[in-house]
Amino acid sequence: MSMIDPVAIDAALAQITADAEAGGYHINPDTPFTRDLIEGLLVNDERYGYRACPCRLADGERAKDLDLICPCDYRDPDLEDFGACYCALYVSAEIARGEGQAAPIPDRRPVEPPAPAPEPPAPAASLAYPVWRCKVCGYLCARNAPPAQCPICKVTKDRFERFM
Repeated sequence: MSMIDPVAIDAALAQITADAEAGGYHINPDTPFTRDLIEGLLVNDERYGYRACPCRLADGERAKDLDLICPCDYRDPDLEDFGACYCALYVSAEIARGEGQAAPIPDRRPVEPPAPAPEPPAPAASLAYPVWRCKVCGYLCARNAPPAQCPICKVTKDRFERFM
């Protein structure tokens, strides 16, 4: 029995769908399956304080799990190579139109989570502000600190890295 309110699942699904469509992505059209995934994201959010992919084992430490917070770092390469992300929440346009189905794919996540990126060198003297890159979608911005939320894929600021 679910501990997540169905209204919360509906709201999260609506928001994720809107964000996906705004970014050119598609959500799996299998509504019962997709609602189960959303419920898993919400359970992980309650458990850990972030929406770790429900199809992977989260460590429980945000810094160690950054690569698998939805949308995970592996979404785009999985979509390109297999037409769906690992958990099949995000799918290709063909699958979204019902012209195919998501199939199991190999997990790209390394056995050991990736080490945090090393601190980049100081920015070039000619730049007024450091440049920040979203590790999920590649969005770039020049400012003193990364934005609280990526305007493209909606991930939080800890998913940004200094970019030279």
